[in-house]
Amino acid sequence: MLNDMTRRAVSPVFVGRDAELETLGEAYDQARKQATAAVLIGGEAGVGKTRLVSRFAEQAEQDGAHVLVGGCVELSAEGLAYAPFTAALRQLVRETSAAEVAALLPDGAGRDLARLLPEFGEPSGDGESESARARLFELILTLLERLAERRPVVLIIEDLHWADRSSRDLIAFLSRNLRTAPVLMVMTYRSDELHRTHPLRPVLAELARVNGVIRVDLPRFTQDEVAEQMAGILGVAPDFARVDQVFERSGGIPLFVEALLDSGSECSFPDSLHDLIIGSVERLPEETQRVLRIAAAGGVRVGHDLLAAVGGLSDVDLEDALRPAIAANVLQVADGRAYTFRHALIREAVHDELLPGEHARLHARYAEEIDRDRTLVPHGRAPIEIAHHWYSARDDLWALISAWEAAQKAAKSFAYTEQIQLLERVLTLWDKVPDAAERIGVDHCTVLERASEAAYVSGDMERSMKFVRGALHELDERTTPERVAELMVRMADIKQHKGRPGAVEDLRRAERLVPRPSDTRTLVLTRLGTILMCTDRVVEGTAVTEEALRYARETGDECQEADLLMNLALGHSVSGDLELTFATNERALAIGTRLNAPRIVLRALANNVDALDNLGRSNEAVELALEGEKLARRYGRYRHQGVFIANNRAEALESLGRWDEAIEIIERAFTMGPSPRNRWHMLRVRADIAIARGEEEVAHGILAEVGAFSPQPEEQTQEWTNNTRLLLAYFMLKGKPLKAVEVAEVALDDPPLSRKAMLGWRLLAAIRSVCDAAEPVDGARVAAVRARTEELAADMTEDGPVGRAFRLVYQGDFDAAAEEWKRLGRPYVRAKSLLHAAGVAAAAGDRDGATARLREACPLAEALRAVPLRTQIETLARRVGAPLSETARPADDPAALTPRELEVLRLVAAGRSNRDIAAELFISAKTVSVHVSNILPKLGVSTRGEAAAAAHRLQLLG
Repeated sequence: MLNDMTRRAVSPVFVGRDAELETLGEAYDQARKQATAAVLIGGEAGVGKTRLVSRFAEQAEQDGAHVLVGGCVELSAEGLAYAPFTAALRQLVRETSAAEVAALLPDGAGRDLARLLPEFGEPSGDGESESARARLFELILTLLERLAERRPVVLIIEDLHWADRSSRDLIAFLSRNLRTAPVLMVMTYRSDELHRTHPLRPVLAELARVNGVIRVDLPRFTQDEVAEQMAGILGVAPDFARVDQVFERSGGIPLFVEALLDSGSECSFPDSLHDLIIGSVERLPEETQRVLRIAAAGGVRVGHDLLAAVGGLSDVDLEDALRPAIAANVLQVADGRAYTFRHALIREAVHDELLPGEHARLHARYAEEIDRDRTLVPHGRAPIEIAHHWYSARDDLWALISAWEAAQKAAKSFAYTEQIQLLERVLTLWDKVPDAAERIGVDHCTVLERASEAAYVSGDMERSMKFVRGALHELDERTTPERVAELMVRMADIKQHKGRPGAVEDLRRAERLVPRPSDTRTLVLTRLGTILMCTDRVVEGTAVTEEALRYARETGDECQEADLLMNLALGHSVSGDLELTFATNERALAIGTRLNAPRIVLRALANNVDALDNLGRSNEAVELALEGEKLARRYGRYRHQGVFIANNRAEALESLGRWDEAIEIIERAFTMGPSPRNRWHMLRVRADIAIARGEEEVAHGILAEVGAFSPQPEEQTQEWTNNTRLLLAYFMLKGKPLKAVEVAEVALDDPPLSRKAMLGWRLLAAIRSVCDAAEPVDGARVAAVRARTEELAADMTEDGPVGRAFRLVYQGDFDAAAEEWKRLGRPYVRAKSLLHAAGVAAAAGDRDGATARLREACPLAEALRAVPLRTQIETLARRVGAPLSETARPADDPAALTPRELEVLRLVAAGRSNRDIAAELFISAKTVSVHVSNILPKLGVSTRGEAAAAAHRLQLLG
């Protein structure tokens, strides 16, 4: 093996970049204060990104940092899956040991890292593909956090423009979630590579929105910096004319300055940058050039043994051939008996010189040699390297075979996006290989099925649907009913994920295709039962779930049994039997604990957090959620299941009035990239708080995202019920009670009203409030709405204290509701009930009763910063002359409006303009404006909408 030799044409002096080094130093200081930072360094090829980060890495190491380095590999259109992280992990294992690295992770979690490095043993047999990649991401996050507990960590990732999709997703994940650990991520990329559709562009845009991420654009050298670089290379100060000439011809790009000086000619200049770069190679001996061309086909970095095998050279002959290239600094010696081109541009220039036949022949040789001895490349890379080389060699047969093998390897590494691309290559080559099915051992439809699964678990639902439809087009349900049924399940899952209708119909078709007990029928029934229960068809949902449960027990599949028990618990919850819900989930939890099955344990805990909150035991729900989240972290499943538990904790905190804590949890969960459904659940909790605090813009944005304004109702009853309730509250906040009545009318026309008592009574209570406010404006419409709600209420049951309290609100027994809310520790709904009770008391002439209730409600609203509620309380207090403090003297009633002002207010509440009001009352528009100006301060509001809302709530229009 060659030793490193004297390098030519590289300045020993670090030139310029003082500002960029200072930026990196400041980011590192920020990271050391446990405020994680990231720096994105962009610049043209050859501008010196690697030199800059290498200099910074030296300084950071001297300062005690643990520097880990990984680079992305240009191996295909999407690069090599997880290449930078595998390289950093390999470095870490080399520095310590696999056992020491595994000791930093949750028990047994190191086995998941075996999918990246063999030093960690055999990969876990966990086949949960939908959550596997999330767990891997969380393991890398945990590993960096644990390493950073010892000393600050600097993670350098080079050539981000070649990053595969999985690496890009992991980088974005780490940037969002490494928030309180002393970790600095430094990433470089070629800015001139980023064409309009380059996949890195959206990632850079996303990272730019993350706090603590800094972008640095590395400029070309100035003329003075070029002179300094030249002086460092030449050993003497160059004359001005030479500097001027080199600066003009190099454009200030350091790599080109080196190439110009290395060419030894200042008078002639190559026709292109390619010619300039290749010039240093063409001056080397012919045998050296031949070996460099072989090396270029292998990539930027190639191992000694692999290069010798492909070139058919002995160690001595190879070293003799490479020695001039190393002396000329075209090639460098790297760790692990490998060689690297000093710059990727040099490798690209040499590779471009290959003749067509030479190109195909060399890539084929690489594929053959790697296939013969897979230890010639780093562990795990052989399949993708072979696939890359056969594809580059344009050998359709072996390109197809190797792509199929590489796709299977990608799946085992959770690199699902890369798996899709390889499977698409198989599909593209299929018709070019006559016996393709025999060659890879599966038919064309199987490839489509695998691609649909990979696309689904990677979150690409549209792509997954395309593959599903393609597979269904090829299958005959009469001869392959089970395959069609499984595809129909996938189609239903996609529709559920996207919030589209039709999932139930797909699953019913699948059920008809597999009428006899089997694993496939059990899969179908499991999915069908879940959706039926979520759409309030509990009787049918329970029946199909119990059938599946019988089969699971007969076959001894305890994991399936636990899942189906939790599905039954969902039905109990919807039916209103919350105690049975809790007990059934506990049975599933016991199975999961006995089997040491983290997914089941966490799902059961999450469900019981929700059950406890629905039972009014919200403080217990919070404590159980904290326990579940702790377990999720220990199991390495926080990003997937821990986020769901955190969402349920946020709901319980919202119930308890601990709104700031709930918001913090929700915002933290958003950084974890939750699934759309989980995100929508969290957004609805945030919307409740936004509406209660009067944050109209926030509420509007959320309701738009969750589809509340859409005319197409949600298929899932719980989602529909919550969206409707939030819409009612939003329009009441906007001072548009008639718009809220319209929402109620549409909802009650053919309601998928949740039979889950807590949700159902909560919605009916909200409709009651809307009716109370709108009745003075349009009594006939309100009467129709009230009649319809009475019909629905007659069929509603109670499922515990929360449902009972909302029923009391609906029935107008506000004092009893307030007492129930007080017992349950729910301040916001308690304050609202007290306000309504005060309004009833005021209408009955009981000023003292109204005053007492308002005094009790006011501090609750203040503590919550529930501004609209506080305004309503103060307005009613002024109207009845009720001081909100016992020490305050009663004031005159500023809300005692004149008869004419009441007439004007009635028309304002109806949404009329000043001109319309003037025409109806036979007065001038200017007079109307004066009346409105008098009305607003009397009601203690600042806008017409607020005046309308206050008037409705305070019953000033009756």
